[in-house]
Amino acid sequence: MSHSPEYEFTKSLYDAKQSYVTNLECSITGKDDYKAGEIHGLSEAGRPLLVRYDLDAIKNSVTRDEIEARPGGFWKYREFLPVNGGDNVVSLGEVMTPLIPLDHSVPGGCDVIVKDEGRLPTGSFKARGLALAVAMAKELGQNHLAMPTNGNAGAALAAYASYAGLKTTVFCPDDTPIVNIREIELQGATTYTVNGLINDCGKIVYDGKEEMGWADISTLKEPYRIEGKKTMGLELAEQLGWEMPDAIFYPTGGGTGLIGMWKAFDELEKLGWIGSKRPKMFSVQAEGCAPIVKAFEAGEEHAPLWKEAFTHAWGIRVPIAVGDFLILRAVRESGGSAIAVKENHIFECRDRVAKQDGLLLCPEGAATYAAWELALEQGQVNTSDKVVLFNCATGLKYPMPETDRFLDKNQPIDYNRFK
Repeated sequence: MSHSPEYEFTKSLYDAKQSYVTNLECSITGKDDYKAGEIHGLSEAGRPLLVRYDLDAIKNSVTRDEIEARPGGFWKYREFLPVNGGDNVVSLGEVMTPLIPLDHSVPGGCDVIVKDEGRLPTGSFKARGLALAVAMAKELGQNHLAMPTNGNAGAALAAYASYAGLKTTVFCPDDTPIVNIREIELQGATTYTVNGLINDCGKIVYDGKEEMGWADISTLKEPYRIEGKKTMGLELAEQLGWEMPDAIFYPTGGGTGLIGMWKAFDELEKLGWIGSKRPKMFSVQAEGCAPIVKAFEAGEEHAPLWKEAFTHAWGIRVPIAVGDFLILRAVRESGGSAIAVKENHIFECRDRVAKQDGLLLCPEGAATYAAWELALEQGQVNTSDKVVLFNCATGLKYPMPETDRFLDKNQPIDYNRFK
């Protein structure tokens, strides 16, 4: 089989040397004797495991300039990823997602940039985490993967696993957008809808592990989706000339990306590739499902289950997150905040950005714009701050307002109406 030059280059990177992983560490207890190269789920304490690297060896092996010179998307950060060997790389043509300045929908003088993750395979940032999870499952000999999803994660899992030749079973809340459900099934996953929310779907996956023997690829319940999402931070740092923005607004369901970026910034500073400056991290949720916001405002470290969760920004409709304390720690350490936005504000912002800047945000991405507006109004950010909003998926996957203008070609046309 012939591959693109970018893929062949990427494969050669992974064939050239072993990964720099030293061990895995419990994110809450610090216990660090979880061995690399073995199958892991949560730690003994029931919390996410974090992959640790020999950063000194990375520093002696590669430079920022060498990284920048490499082609391709997130697989270029080979030294920061856990995969061993090019045969385990699962690539569907990833790109470095663009930074798009908002020039028209923001007040004059504001420096607001959207990182548009909708340009990735399967149209969302879930490609990052699931590509790594699938690659590591392949490497570790796991051949049946299962997960709950609100849509985009299931699509990414299905696509990458199908390419890798692995079986997948996916469970979605029954009000998941039909385009997502059909996409997941079409790309190779056996897909079921469930009369509940994503946490109910997750319980089905967890309860079936022993009987089915499948690998649970739920958010943060295996160690490698964080490593894939971490590449958002690596990529952003490179794109901004290894300087940090003043603030990042991130749509938060399970929070893997926010946790991953915070981990990336820590690793980059330890390498000496960036300074000590950190962006304020803003965790963005909808008012109808805001467990992280509630815990942040209460000064708590953990966020209890949010009952009767509701929002049409389905990706952030996550009533409980196993990595809640990691999200909250990153937000607090950065001097950021957790912000809940109104449902109508989300869609007002989506429409405004689409009509004025020509960028179709997904609802979750629009929520970050709405949160930035609130933060600006409340003085949590300034008009002079460089702000990055994460648009986590293409807006084309979501319902849009109807339009019903019609012209009858057989009748005289009043051209004045077009003025």
